[in-house]
Order: sequence, then C-alpha cells, then structure tokens
Amino acid sequence: MTQVSSRHWTAQDMPDQHGRTAVITGASSGLGLEVAKVLAAHGANVVLAGRDQGRTAAAAEQAQAAAKGGRVDTAELDLASLESVRKAAVDVAGRFPRLDLLINNAGVMATPYGLTKDGFELQFGTNHLGHFALTGLLLPNLLAVPGSRVVTVSSNGHRAGRIDFDDLMSTRHYWKWAAYGRSKLANLMFTYELQRRLSAAEAPTIAVAAHPGTARTELTRHMSSMSTAAMSSRFHALNSWWVQDSAMGALPTLRAATDPDVTGGTYYGPDGFYQLTGYPILVRSSTRSHNAEVQRRLWAESEKLTQVSYPL
Repeated sequence: MTQVSSRHWTAQDMPDQHGRTAVITGASSGLGLEVAKVLAAHGANVVLAGRDQGRTAAAAEQAQAAAKGGRVDTAELDLASLESVRKAAVDVAGRFPRLDLLINNAGVMATPYGLTKDGFELQFGTNHLGHFALTGLLLPNLLAVPGSRVVTVSSNGHRAGRIDFDDLMSTRHYWKWAAYGRSKLANLMFTYELQRRLSAAEAPTIAVAAHPGTARTELTRHMSSMSTAAMSSRFHALNSWWVQDSAMGALPTLRAATDPDVTGGTYYGPDGFYQLTGYPILVRSSTRSHNAEVQRRLWAESEKLTQVSYPL
C-alpha cells in the first residue's frame, strides 16, 4: 500500500553531500551508477564497488565528470565470494575510516541455477549473504559517524518470497523467480533486524531499505526476450505505467540515503500503481517481511554461513 504525497521528491531536494563518503555496490551500471552520479553531483565522495575493474573504472569516470567537489574512487568486490568481500572490506575500511553511507545495491535476478564460490545458491548468496557479510565488516566505520546509514535495495519481488530454512539454497527445488523473491525478502528482513539491533545498542547508524519499482537496467538480462522487448523505451507510450528509466528508479535509494526525515527501519519505493513507477515515498513491505522471529533466525543463519559477527 502506498502513501499519497502532496509533492514529488526529486534529486533537487537532496541536501548538500560535501564531506560525506558513500560506498555503493554494483555501481558500474544501472541504478548504482545513477545513485553514484547524483551523490557525486551533490558533493559526496563516492566509492564504486564492483567485480569488473574495467567497467567500474569506466563508471567512476562518468561519476567523476558529474562531481562537484567530491572524489570518486573504486574498490574490487565480488559479492559471490566471501573471500572477495573480506578483501574489499579491508581495502575500503583502510582507505575510508569514516563512512557515512553504505548502499547495498548490487544484485542478480532470475538467473539459471548456480552457486557462489562458497557453495551458496547464487541469488541468495549474492543478494543477501554477500551484503550481510560486507555490512558487518564495514559497520565499525559506519558506527564512527553520527547519522550514518545502511541502505539496502530490495524489490517488489520480495512479496513472492519465502524463507524456507529447510532449503535456503534451493537444492531440493529451484525456480529462478522464487529464489529471487527469497533473496529480496531476506534483504528486507536483514534491514529490519539490523535496525532493531542498532536501536538496542543506541548506535548512531540507521538501516533503511528501498526498491526501484520496475526499472530498465542490466538486471533484466536473464528475462525472456519478449519481456525485455516489452520493457523497451521504444514502447514508452504503452509501458510507461509499469516501467521507468534508471534515473527514476534510483530516486527511492537516494531518498532513503539522504532525506533528513528518514528514520531507521523504513522502506521507500515509487508512489505509482502497485509501486511500479513514480516518485519515492514511504511504502510498506509485505506482512511476511515483518515476522520478527524469522528475522532473528535468518540473522543467526546468516552469521553462521558467512562467519561474520556484528560489533553490536
């Protein structure tokens, strides 16, 4: 269910970001790159974290071209490898002792069945466990900064997700959309449980979630050719009610990351029909995502699988 807003929040509403440092995963293209460019244009120092160094460097050049006083850096990060996550965390923490923003944006969607380097189902391992580990390892750098935030990007797809602790890795049965929904539901449950723990510790950091609605990005590369064609900008007159460009899709993340009125444990998404398109507002996730018992159990399981414990 969405809220009715009397005005539209856009990037023009973003406060000045000079002096703030933001780490963005999956920022070599799509939503991540859009978020990086807007933050840089408002003065932030931005760290683009991605697995393909060449593409990440090219994206950093684009973000730097938009920068207004801030600096754009890169970090090598493959969320499908806990070894890479640990190396990236050491690298980023060493170069940036104080972090204002960690934006867990990277993800894969509807992939054929596959495993991460640690043997996790690819979508759950990349979208949830990789970010769970990265956040835990970088949290000390965020806790050093009052007003810092962890923003995790979920999806409308979370509504179809189920957390099945007897088959978290989909070894018994795999359907790509169910696995995607599970990973996106896990993103939300992680956010809510992280906020609960931050609040209990009276920490200066908050955890927030966002989703882009339906946006044209490379995330759709595993969809059918018919579905991809239907989303094309060539058919804007027909599909504008359910699909939007990456600049619009990035707005919920940007609002969650920068709006001074944002509070921990909230969720931002588009204000349009079924949250598919539109301007960012506070939205509500599925009833299932608010199950505190499952949130706590998922957290414990994630700590066990990643071997990462949080300093709270």
